[in-house]
Amino acid sequence: MVSATIERLLGKSVRRKEDPRLLTGRGTYVDDVKLPGMLHVAFLRSTHAHARIRGIAVEAARRRPGVVAVFTGADLAGKVKPVPCGWTLPNMKLPDHPALAVGKARYLGDAVAAVVATDRYTARDALDAIEVDYEPLPAVVDQEQALRPGAPLVHDELGTNLCFTWSVSGGDVEAGLRQADRVVRQRLINQRLIPNSIETRGVVAQPNPATGELTIWSSTQIPHLVRLLLALTLDIPEHKLRVIAPDVGGAFGSKLYLYAEEVAVTWIARELGVPVKWIEDRSEAYRATIHGRDHIQDVEIGVMQDGRVVALRAHSYANLGAYLSTFAPGIPTVLFGLMLSGTYRIPNVAVTVDGVFTNTNPVDAYRGAGRPEATYLVERAMDLAAAEIGMDPVELRRRNLIPRDAFPYTVVTGVTYDSGDYEKTLNRALELVDYAGLRAEQARLRQEGKYLGIGISNYVEICGMAPSQVLGAAGGGAGGWESATLRVSPTGKVTLLVGSSSHGQGHETAFAQIVADGLGIPLEDVEVVHGDTGVVQFGIGTFGSRSAATGGVATALCVEKVREKAKKIAAHLLEAAEADIEFEQGKFYIRGSPEKAKTFQEIALQAFLCHNYPKGLEPGLDATTFYDPSNFTWPFGTHIAVVEIDGETGGVKVRRYVAVDDCGNVINPLLVDGQLHGGIIQGIGQALYERAVFDDNGQLLSANLLEYVVPKAAQVPAVETERTVTPSPVNPLGVKGIGEAGTIASSAAIVNAVVDALAPFGVRHLDMPLTPEKIWRVLRAGRPAAQGG
Repeated sequence: MVSATIERLLGKSVRRKEDPRLLTGRGTYVDDVKLPGMLHVAFLRSTHAHARIRGIAVEAARRRPGVVAVFTGADLAGKVKPVPCGWTLPNMKLPDHPALAVGKARYLGDAVAAVVATDRYTARDALDAIEVDYEPLPAVVDQEQALRPGAPLVHDELGTNLCFTWSVSGGDVEAGLRQADRVVRQRLINQRLIPNSIETRGVVAQPNPATGELTIWSSTQIPHLVRLLLALTLDIPEHKLRVIAPDVGGAFGSKLYLYAEEVAVTWIARELGVPVKWIEDRSEAYRATIHGRDHIQDVEIGVMQDGRVVALRAHSYANLGAYLSTFAPGIPTVLFGLMLSGTYRIPNVAVTVDGVFTNTNPVDAYRGAGRPEATYLVERAMDLAAAEIGMDPVELRRRNLIPRDAFPYTVVTGVTYDSGDYEKTLNRALELVDYAGLRAEQARLRQEGKYLGIGISNYVEICGMAPSQVLGAAGGGAGGWESATLRVSPTGKVTLLVGSSSHGQGHETAFAQIVADGLGIPLEDVEVVHGDTGVVQFGIGTFGSRSAATGGVATALCVEKVREKAKKIAAHLLEAAEADIEFEQGKFYIRGSPEKAKTFQEIALQAFLCHNYPKGLEPGLDATTFYDPSNFTWPFGTHIAVVEIDGETGGVKVRRYVAVDDCGNVINPLLVDGQLHGGIIQGIGQALYERAVFDDNGQLLSANLLEYVVPKAAQVPAVETERTVTPSPVNPLGVKGIGEAGTIASSAAIVNAVVDALAPFGVRHLDMPLTPEKIWRVLRAGRPAAQGG
């Protein structure tokens, strides 16, 4: 046996390779890109959510010192195609989305002009000199009101604000509801959220007039797709475009699109022949970057007295905002509707989704992207059903869980879960919180006038965003595969080029672990390169918790290819049959003779020298893989929240939060815990604090961090995490996904806990966010509270 000289890295909590440069300020973000002769762009945003643009006077701005140019929608008309939407649904209405508004402004923040100046402050100051003649029009911000007769039309040419109606069903819901002993109905509001990544959006575009090439730096999750969409929108040959996503300071889905600003900045750079930069400020981000969620959900759940759920029906009104963002139609449909069976055997499920235009920011994916909305609906419905029949919510869930021996399991909405053991995560979470002890404590505290609540949330989520044919059939414009290229140098150092592009997840560490572990080399011998279309082969990008299950697997398959070729070289050098060659801990040796070995580094050198080399074998050790999975992956888990209600203020304290998750085989537990902690806190933020609010005129009232409340460190608990491991049979690594799981599970857990605490007041449901004022009013009433609200 060859002595182990290299530690196995898969499954180990390796510290992130990227952190030293990020924590010491040596990272490179878009705003760090500084080019000779670079100009700066500022966008004039509409001050009205809905207005006809009768004229724009820009001469005064043009005359300002330092101003180089001013552009309006009229300057781009006929030269720039509408900003595209990458997801289509049957009978979907797709209005034009100009990079700069033409004729009408359709939401607060719609860009109506762009100023180019020698510095960003001059550009921003010059915006004040532009005079826009607006004819204010009635606005509509609520998706239900937008569907009523006589509602203001966001896009007059469509004749309606209804973008699409989408539905999916399985079984016979009507029969199931008739069969049920009890049917519970509830309206749920999954409120609009505003992403708050540390780094706002930014774009730098540098033209090369001599070659016609353009280099774009963008804070994006999908550099290759941005390049593709830019090429189509601006009629630029794709090979003349290079898109670089440098270090990206967070995204949570908000940087998953081709934005109008990327189109406008690129066009301006080409038009002027000089590099230009635009960096979004925080208040601008609130008005111009996509928002998330914003569902009105009507749910009916049919339950038997013994706890069996026999039917679930939902109707969701999804607010799409003023325009369709890149993936907007897929979020409230495929990623929401297909998940409404949750972790349960529900024989009859039906959902209808109305996607609606309003005079608000476009709405698209925000961490979890449809699955938090689905989990919230299902898990609130389970608690409502349990309360209706007088059964403990844990027991009702347990009676409906899909059993371990049923996998792979096809739910009635048509998707097939790959593997799972839902009762195991439930049992472990209950054990960790001492559920029986908590219930006893709760009963005792209620006698003392104190209010403790326990909330359970089971979840399963659709991850990986593949295979490609399934995505295509669902309307997704992008493929579901991912790519990797492994380049081995003559000294045995390795560079991995991967299509997955990191924005904080730890790709450089996790992918390096896969390579180092598979080749038996030190972690520091692996360099991971991503986010540059001029260097990396075409890749799809990072979203939908897909990186490990697609990019990671593509990486592992590259490692396998390199190892197999290295084995051929080793067999030649050791004068043995290839079938007799063993590989262990970075060494190739003849079976039974470990003392006769060649290291990976020796093999790599010979692959380039070729002085003593197998005939007919190409030099080099590089490998490329484009991996398209056969199915999505389906991580799952149980989260339990324990809350205390302050009887004087209505404030909610999260006393404990326990998360037991299963993402299949784990590459790096440290990265998994980090993703879970961040996601859970974002879910707590939605449950207790966050809400984007527009007035009836479409003005954003929660327009900055003074009015839009995000949780502070002192307001969140120390999250307790534990895992079970149920490998996915879909891919050779057995991995699933974890980046969004915390957000998907946590909002429902918190709301269920608060409602449980308020049960003595007759509270059946309260809508998010559960602010102290909302709860204080319930406590002050001192009697059964009104339903909903």
